Amino acid sequence: MYFWKNLFLMTRSEENYIKTIFHLGGSDSTLIATNAIAEQMETKPSSVTDMARKLAEKGLVHYKKYQGVSLTDIGVKTALSIIRKHRLWEVFLVKKLDFSWGEVHEVAEQLEHIKSEKLIDKIDELLDFPKYDPHGDPIPSKDGKFMERDKQLLSDIPINTKGVCVGVKDTSSTFLKFLDKNNIALGNTIKVLEKEEFDQSLHIQMDGKELHISHQIASNLYVKLND
Repeated sequence: MYFWKNLFLMTRSEENYIKTIFHLGGSDSTLIATNAIAEQMETKPSSVTDMARKLAEKGLVHYKKYQGVSLTDIGVKTALSIIRKHRLWEVFLVKKLDFSWGEVHEVAEQLEHIKSEKLIDKIDELLDFPKYDPHGDPIPSKDGKFMERDKQLLSDIPINTKGVCVGVKDTSSTFLKFLDKNNIALGNTIKVLEKEEFDQSLHIQMDGKELHISHQIASNLYVKLND
């Protein structure tokens, strides 16, 4: 009950901080520097310090002066709840409202702050309990469990290796629009044919056609290697 009370009393800004801390540090006890959080959220370290104190008072983070912050157990549950809502909204927007995968992130950033758990549970059921969002990221279940895929960056796999595209590291609209323009999508089978020694760009075969892509593109695509 204390967890849900905390969640409903949180402001949008507090939720964004909790989510950012989770993305930077996960669920372990490693302290995340306030400067790292400030850089990620494009704000001042002093603002992060002020927020860290507020979140600590609510029992959501551990805060150590001059060292940083880490999420408490309640903080982790809160972060996973917010991430679950965000990623379910992304699936809903793509599957039910025909948004492109490059459009959904900003809209889901707004929708993730809706407090109704009943609404989110109904959307989850409507979508048949999806395990991954449109970008290949795992969707936490209601009890906070999620399935991480066994994946590697395309830039890291050896020549003549084949795998299936299962996710993207860069979820910016510009990158996703580039992928759409070149018909690169989740589910594509990709084989590395050649790697340029000079710039590490790749010559690949994708679903029967050949394509040359930069190292930057390859280092933002996740693939699951074929067994």
